[in-house]
Amino acid sequence: MCAALIGGMDRLKRDYIVSAKKKGVKLKVFTGKENKVSSKLGSADHVIIFTNQISHAAKKDIVKYTKAKQIPLHMFHSCGVSTLKNCLENL
Repeated sequence: MCAALIGGMDRLKRDYIVSAKKKGVKLKVFTGKENKVSSKLGSADHVIIFTNQISHAAKKDIVKYTKAKQIPLHMFHSCGVSTLKNCLENL
């Protein structure tokens, strides 16, 4: 399974990837500073957004993209590794 994470902290990027790998999920991480993230998502099975770390415009763009492609979207306000672990357990 492949998931995309948008948002989060730069310093935790490696921890996000390691945690996902332990759960058997290949994770693409976008910290929210990239331009047009929706065009870079590729074939993600799930999209996870940490909403406190990205702009409203980026969030709207991603929500529009996931609705059009019918990709499940999960949004969380906090951006910790434990939040990601809890989300991955419920996929």
